[in-house]
Amino acid sequence: MARILAVDDSAEILSVLRRGLTRLGHEVTTSADGCSALNAFRREVPDLVVLDLRLPDMDGVDVCAEMREVRDVPIIMLTARDTVADKVEGLRAGADDYVVKPFAIDELAARIEAVLRRRPPGEQSIEYEDLHVDVGGHLVTRAGERLHLTPIEFRLLELLARDPGRVVPRQVMAAGAWPDDEFVEDGVIDTHVTNLRRKLEAGGRRRLVQTVRGLGFVLR
Repeated sequence: MARILAVDDSAEILSVLRRGLTRLGHEVTTSADGCSALNAFRREVPDLVVLDLRLPDMDGVDVCAEMREVRDVPIIMLTARDTVADKVEGLRAGADDYVVKPFAIDELAARIEAVLRRRPPGEQSIEYEDLHVDVGGHLVTRAGERLHLTPIEFRLLELLARDPGRVVPRQVMAAGAWPDDEFVEDGVIDTHVTNLRRKLEAGGRRRLVQTVRGLGFVLR
């Protein structure tokens, strides 16, 4: 099973994708525009993206390029544009494959399986020193002891743990841990990070989440 983000401005196509891919055992999240797709991409950490080129607020090529800047996840372009130039543009932006509408769900599913075989889904668990993050099960342990985190604390920790040593800006944390379009003040993020630290450091364990003044936070 893979976690798939499907992006299309057609509610009918999104419904077809959700039904068809869920039937095949995949977990499907949908977005109808580029902005919400980028937020969902940061928040959900999908294994693969099915992305329409023609969106109401952004060009799909630009969405693809922005996703590539965040992380390396397989992307399949799904669009009515069928010229060679359009295909080349999408592939150069970072797409792994290209499917033209109208499409058969079985063909798309086969292409998804082929892309995932070439690039297996991301790790379902993350290890860092004595920290273990079970992404699929939403469980966190440190030195073998289970930590009881809130959903926001878990998402913040997952963002940090997926790339230890790299600073995660507050705006990325806000987009990845809170619902779409919700404004989150820096102080709110800091409060949740403080609570997360308290749980991670219980029992005198060393601090893992460090503050980088003026930028954000880093796991190291």
